[in-house]
Amino acid sequence: MDDSVKKESLMNGNYVKSMVYGGLDGIVTTFAVVAGATGGALSLEVVIILGFANLLADGLSMAVGDYLSSKSEGEFVQNAIQKRRLDFQSDFAIEVTKLSENYQSKGVSKADADQISSTLANYPNIFEQERINSEFGDEEIETHPMRNALVTFFSFLIYGFIPLIAYVFASMNTFLMANTFAVACVLTAITLFILGASKSRLTHTNWFKSGMEMLLIGGAAALVAYGIGVILGG
Repeated sequence: MDDSVKKESLMNGNYVKSMVYGGLDGIVTTFAVVAGATGGALSLEVVIILGFANLLADGLSMAVGDYLSSKSEGEFVQNAIQKRRLDFQSDFAIEVTKLSENYQSKGVSKADADQISSTLANYPNIFEQERINSEFGDEEIETHPMRNALVTFFSFLIYGFIPLIAYVFASMNTFLMANTFAVACVLTAITLFILGASKSRLTHTNWFKSGMEMLLIGGAAALVAYGIGVILGG
């Protein structure tokens, strides 16, 4: 695979990760707030206010956390790579031996590993990059912490809004007014399953199992929040 295509694929994977986990956290936490408020028999207006307050506050918090963690991880890796490049200048012979040992650990015979390492040593730039790749893999990829943060934030808002849909439009429909929480439960359950199934693309697991797992975890969190609301409301 071409390096540019490989890097683009990995970067897109990071964005998908931010979207999936931002969405999952958004819908679970917002529904937990809605369930707790409903269990406490709070009014429709209060549920909406608490839900939107959670959307904005937690959404910003997650975006900032994603930005700082991505930025810190990128800086750490780049600093480590820069330090390794400085090491090459003083310990080049040792680096040749280490590269040979790395090939041997992957199943290459000692004679072939020594020959490959010695040959690459005649091309310092290629040798340096090969040693870095053997230690850091594909970590030396241009990071975009701000983009990751924005993806997380908007994913949190969009998916986190789903449990609130029935409450926002309840006053416009008699069915929604009478079955607000039930509709919110159904919409949330469907979305949790879809997002859980989407997560399987990142974890390479069975999509149905991943969807059901996320549905059960999100449902358990909502049930606990609802129970606390009932107890405190009583």
